[in-house]
Amino acid sequence: MSATERDLAAAHAEVKAEITRTDTKTALLLAFVGAVLAGTWTVARDLPLTVPSVVVGSAGLALLVGAAGLLLWSVRPNLGGRHGFPLWATLSAEEIGAAVTSDLAADIAGLSRLAIGKFTCLRRAVDLTLTGGALLILAALLAAGGAA
Repeated sequence: MSATERDLAAAHAEVKAEITRTDTKTALLLAFVGAVLAGTWTVARDLPLTVPSVVVGSAGLALLVGAAGLLLWSVRPNLGGRHGFPLWATLSAEEIGAAVTSDLAADIAGLSRLAIGKFTCLRRAVDLTLTGGALLILAALLAAGGAA
C-alpha cells in the first residue's frame, strides 16, 4: 500500500469517525431536549402562570421543539447517497471492489459533505437549545415574580 493510499484510508476513517461522533452527540442532545420538554410540561401545568411567563415559556418550548426537529433531521438516514453502502447496494460484488479501490477520494469527499451537514444541524440545534433554555429560565423567573 502506497503512502497516498494510506493517507486516503486514514482520511476515510477520520471522516467516518466524525460522523459517528456527531451521531452520538446528537443522540445525547436529543435525550436532553426531550427530558427538558417533559420536565417543563410536568412543572408548568401545576404552577399559576402569568401571561408574560406563558408567552416567554411558549417561545422557549417552541425553540426546543425546533431543536429536536433539527436533531432528528441530522440523524435521518441518507439512503439516496452516492457513497458508502447506499452505492454498494446498487453494485455487483465485482463492481464494489472496483468502486472501493478507485473512488476512495470521492467517498471521502461525499462523506465529508455529509459530516458537515450533520455538524451544521447539530450546531443550530445547540443554539436553539441554549436560547430555548434561557427563555424557560426567564419564564420561571417571571412566574415566580408574578406569584409573589
